[in-house]
Amino acid sequence: MATIREVAESAGVSYATVSHVINNTRLVSPETRERVLAAMDALNYRPNALARSLRQGKTNTLGLVLPDSANPFFAEISRSIEDEAFKRGYSVFLCNTERDTQRELFYVDVLSNRQVDGIIFVAAGDQADSLDFLLHRNMPVVMIDRNLSNVEVDAVLTDNQLGGYLATRHLLELGHTQIACIAGPSSITPSAERIIGYRRALEEAGISYDETLVLRGDYHAQSGMDITNSILSMHPRPTAIFALNDLMALGALRAAAEAGCSVPEDLAVVGYDDLEIAHFTNPPLTTIAQPKKAIGVQAINLLVGRMSQKNRPPSRVILPPELIVRRSTQPHASEVEVP
Repeated sequence: MATIREVAESAGVSYATVSHVINNTRLVSPETRERVLAAMDALNYRPNALARSLRQGKTNTLGLVLPDSANPFFAEISRSIEDEAFKRGYSVFLCNTERDTQRELFYVDVLSNRQVDGIIFVAAGDQADSLDFLLHRNMPVVMIDRNLSNVEVDAVLTDNQLGGYLATRHLLELGHTQIACIAGPSSITPSAERIIGYRRALEEAGISYDETLVLRGDYHAQSGMDITNSILSMHPRPTAIFALNDLMALGALRAAAEAGCSVPEDLAVVGYDDLEIAHFTNPPLTTIAQPKKAIGVQAINLLVGRMSQKNRPPSRVILPPELIVRRSTQPHASEVEVP
């Protein structure tokens, strides 16, 4: 690889002149600039972008720390973040923690040492160790999807309580009164918040909250399938399932089909997230849509703002979810009026 000194010798100029051409740090005559650029072309010289970025105090790179990159929800979120970052001139390093807090700490240390300009972060659990580490290093951070109440940091969240309420209210309005809930891990805040919404909708309809109808999965399809098999063996059997993410709802659809239980005639199913695949299930899945594109745009907006104003107070953006009705729900035979 050619060096900057070889470019200078070929162009018949000083090392400093080549540097000024590359970095636009001083006016160079058009003739000299053309000579330097021609020498760079002939020698196939490429400036060391990292070294130049470090001299300028920024690398134009961002970190994205996710707990499960195989989950389509996070894949769609990362795409929206990367698209928006690209528009702003940033590259994104993706780190997958597999919900392991030690792996999470390792990756935030790596990103910090690589001097990324900022990090968008989804916590692996309910501990704030990684965020504390980043804040101690004065790293600009924006948290998305999950809320850690014991740390002050910029965040883009969705109103999970409202989402749980909308899903349950929809099923109640269709006449379902026995509504099972396939929840996520108790350590993850969106699951707890969605259950609060589920519970509020039941109470408003005069239906007592039944803990035996709330079963915990792990946000993967297999757990949705296994739990639905348990639900189908209950007496009396629930007529509807609210799964707290679409992957578990897909497992519910599979279990129902294998048990000869027709959806939505025998069992209504509602998911959460509105993954692209939700359009193509059989039947297409009713779900709560998270505004994934808006999450990406708002996260980048907050992060860019934080990078330029590191001492401003933390901002929190809460986006509304939306009920998307498809064919996995329909009125129940014993439809009742919901107050």
